[in-house]
Amino acid sequence: MDFLVAKDDLHRCCFLEEPAPELEQGQARLEVASFGLTSNNITYATFGDAMSYWDFFPAEEGWGRIPVWGFAEVRASRVPELEDGTRVFGYLPPSSELTVAPARADAQGFIDASPHRSKLPPTYNRYARTDADPIYQAEHEDQQMLLRPLFFTSYLIDDFLADGDFFGARTVVVSSASSKTANGLAFLLSRRDGVDVIGLTSAAGAGFVRGLGVYDHVVAYDSLEELPSEPAVYVDIAGDSAVRDAVHSHFGADLTHSAVVGATHHDRMGSVPDSLPGPRPTFFFAPDRVTKRSADWGRDGLEQRLADAWRPYVEWTTGWLEVIHDSGPEALERAYLDLLDGRIDPARAHVLTLAG
Repeated sequence: MDFLVAKDDLHRCCFLEEPAPELEQGQARLEVASFGLTSNNITYATFGDAMSYWDFFPAEEGWGRIPVWGFAEVRASRVPELEDGTRVFGYLPPSSELTVAPARADAQGFIDASPHRSKLPPTYNRYARTDADPIYQAEHEDQQMLLRPLFFTSYLIDDFLADGDFFGARTVVVSSASSKTANGLAFLLSRRDGVDVIGLTSAAGAGFVRGLGVYDHVVAYDSLEELPSEPAVYVDIAGDSAVRDAVHSHFGADLTHSAVVGATHHDRMGSVPDSLPGPRPTFFFAPDRVTKRSADWGRDGLEQRLADAWRPYVEWTTGWLEVIHDSGPEALERAYLDLLDGRIDPARAHVLTLAG
């Protein structure tokens, strides 16, 4: 069974059941055990065509399978190096199963070498065995599904900014401050000396954001005149054109870099006017940073650094994150539409399985 979303109207969705194809030599079938659903998945859908997210798990014309992160188990394998029962973490469709073509299978995991994924970012094509994953902890499986891909992005942004000496600024302004990518970034920045972190959020969400304890200042979207007048970097996770324009107008030439990361406010995106003050917004594409740091540190070095940063972060999240477990098609559709329309409390997140 597959959960499908119409590419031209993200509110239109359906479920499709088809018989599983026969496995060919060199293929394996993964049974999707469970996956997380967050605003990150809405970003995947919003940028589905622009960033090729729809291409990972093709569907019939006009429809897409939104990528999710979760755990799966090998239920059938025609790859000698990959035995049945192997449990992996990785990029999955919101489906009951997935056929993959494992390549470079080893004790750490494998790459899906299916032809349609050959030109896509390799970061998303790797499946990590849980028995060899430096991040994996059985007691934190929920957090790994919900937060690991978001925290990985947070980690890479933090690394990118620090590597560039914050573009000469010491203030980082982050929109959609209640989102998990934003508060992961704020958590990492809060552990650095000399960096002031300002979170932008709705007036209704300001109390929650302040309570996280990782932002030096919290400013509501309707009070942006309270922002300081000093050199700053803007990390745009909301994707709200009105907020972006206001931030750029406020800082002007003092804005040293503007990074586009997400679209939690996907319904309020707009084109970038030529007259926008300050630097041109630049899309932050995490796989490019992964490629750089993998070359600098090696894959194992990057994964170990990520694991070292992850452990204190995930312990911190247990103090405020409530995980909602649910199963079945109706639960998945309900959770997806609630996320799409912004009806999810930022202190809650869904772990789902398609099997009812």
